[in-house]
Amino acid sequence: MFQTVKEEKNLSYFSDSPARQNKSYRFDLYQPEPDSVAARPLIIWMHGGGFKFGSKRSKSIRLWSKAFASTGYVCAAINYRLSKKNPLFNFRELVKSCSDAVVDVQRAVGFFKKNYVLYRIDTSRIVLAGNSAGGIIALQAAYSSGAELLQLQRRPDSNLITGPYNPGNIGAVVNFWGAIFDLEWLKNGRVPIVSVHGNKDKIVPIDHKGSSFYGSLAIHARADSLHIPNRLKVYEGYSHELQKHFNPFFTGRATRQRWQEAGRFAADFLYEELFLTPGSHL
Repeated sequence: MFQTVKEEKNLSYFSDSPARQNKSYRFDLYQPEPDSVAARPLIIWMHGGGFKFGSKRSKSIRLWSKAFASTGYVCAAINYRLSKKNPLFNFRELVKSCSDAVVDVQRAVGFFKKNYVLYRIDTSRIVLAGNSAGGIIALQAAYSSGAELLQLQRRPDSNLITGPYNPGNIGAVVNFWGAIFDLEWLKNGRVPIVSVHGNKDKIVPIDHKGSSFYGSLAIHARADSLHIPNRLKVYEGYSHELQKHFNPFFTGRATRQRWQEAGRFAADFLYEELFLTPGSHL
């Protein structure tokens, strides 16, 4: 445990971005200090907000970034492009927004791999993590391809795009109340997944009933059947963001305590998968 976390704000992972999109490519960096280790695992944190709202400065992202940095991770809380339309009410726009965000995250991964010495990163241990929309992005980035996301949008050029799955060689996914668009995509890889979800979540349901998503419970069952390392913590009686009644404008102390519990649950899983599992460093 480190008593101090160094925070650097408003850095950029895409310096050549158009001026009007500069804010979309900002990140805040959290590092433990004093620290003499040359390379630490990196967690890239992505905020929620329905692909339309939110930023790297959200309360939950700051809480998790500081908490994980205090245990020895380098954490990068990133912004990504947000939709100017209404993705929550238009499935095609929802998938497009997620697809754009996946491209941004892949760009961020490439940036940190290129600058691993500067930021003291172990590039064999990079984790994608997020809540709500951020969890959705993390799952799609690890398990889907650009072509599959385009096909969901019914894009005629979807067959023109090829490329490997998980091009960033992501080591694990932290999925806090997120989802995947297609359970069959879990066959595309073996990236370990740790999930936390409230069973009364009506924004991103924990299963699949009445939703375009497959939530954490469905992911857990399919991952088990495919022998993908995974773990799920369910909060009985709780809704989105682990609140009793979801309210995006107010977060009470009890909710923040549940966020901290979720972080500790994920940290235990990551420690086992990234450090204790034979060959996990490769």
